[in-house]
Amino acid sequence: MKHLWRQTRSFPPAARLLMANQFAINLAFYMLMPYLAAHLSHGLGLAAWAVGLVLGVRNFSQQGMFLVGGTLADRLGHKAPIMAGCLLRTVGLGLLGWVDNLPALIVASAATGFAGALFNPAVRACVATEAGERRVDAFATFNVYYQAGMLLGPLVGLALLAADFRLVCTVAAAVFAALTLLQWRALPARHRHPEDTGTGGVLAQWRAIVANRPFLLFSAAMIGSYVLTFQVYLALPLAAADALGAEGTAATSALFVISAAVAVVGQLRLTGWAKNRWQSGQALVRGLTVMGLAFVPLALCPRGSSAAVLASLVVAVVLLAAGSAIVYPFEMDTVVALSGNRLVATHYGLYNTVSGLGVTLGNLGTGALWDIAARHDAAWLPWTALTVTGAACATAVAALARTGRLTTPQPRLAPV
Repeated sequence: MKHLWRQTRSFPPAARLLMANQFAINLAFYMLMPYLAAHLSHGLGLAAWAVGLVLGVRNFSQQGMFLVGGTLADRLGHKAPIMAGCLLRTVGLGLLGWVDNLPALIVASAATGFAGALFNPAVRACVATEAGERRVDAFATFNVYYQAGMLLGPLVGLALLAADFRLVCTVAAAVFAALTLLQWRALPARHRHPEDTGTGGVLAQWRAIVANRPFLLFSAAMIGSYVLTFQVYLALPLAAADALGAEGTAATSALFVISAAVAVVGQLRLTGWAKNRWQSGQALVRGLTVMGLAFVPLALCPRGSSAAVLASLVVAVVLLAAGSAIVYPFEMDTVVALSGNRLVATHYGLYNTVSGLGVTLGNLGTGALWDIAARHDAAWLPWTALTVTGAACATAVAALARTGRLTTPQPRLAPV
């Protein structure tokens, strides 16, 4: 904790505010999200398709609108989208607890998702701007607060859920309302970069980003890392349920705690260790390799042994979290570098949209492989595919680094 406190204090006030802000955002969000599906199905009696629709709308309105949120941040400055996102999530989370008809729930879910699309690119762009040359350290510290919020949120929500789900939503909305006021009073107004608006309009800016070939290649190469990370929510819980039966739910909760705890405790140490030994591209490749290797114990694990499966799951979660902790700060720094420090929020927005679409397709593929493995008694199949995914991702990033496509692009000279 002393190391974290010293590291946090070494950054400008605005960066420190955004780190604390992200902790509160995740605390409030994960206070209710793990329990929303149960509330919709058991509390309100919605059909399974309706529950899926409400949850799907939230995901789509966030992932699909990241580019819009990033563009607004670049054109209006960072403060306005951050405030607007916190305010919109105040409304959305409040509605989720107090409305009981499907159209209103869809509106609330869409508002909650779009709120994330508004403030996420703006927050990351603002952290990058405030940190200057210390972006890697800043994003490492930022991720500690991010993961701590994810760790504590479900626990606080579970305690409040003993009273009522509406209380959970009300408290979460109140946190976002307080954050809105805090951003208004404390976050400095940052003028946008003069070249981030220009005279070409939004479509011209989007065309310029799409023409940034190294950035697009890096975005595509990193899709696999997000597919691997998401398996904490998909393949690992499925494996826990198959091996442990009724106790699989408790094991899954423990895996979530272990994953967040590894990031909170180890993030700064892993980042410092990687910085002292590797260049940015090397850190990315090695971190991605560790993430891929996380699934090897599960591929080799003998079936029928619950203890062996549980041990393999713990190893997988620890390696995934450690690999992600190595990758994340260098990944965020590389996005800024490839943007040439222009339209940073828009680059983050497109990057998140690409990764979100990739995760959707990756989850479909993982689910299909899981079903095939179950039919043909080939439990090793999905884990092997995930290991190959990590290797392919690491190889692609290594190729980009070797050809010099992960470095800051040279500024384009204006004609005389």
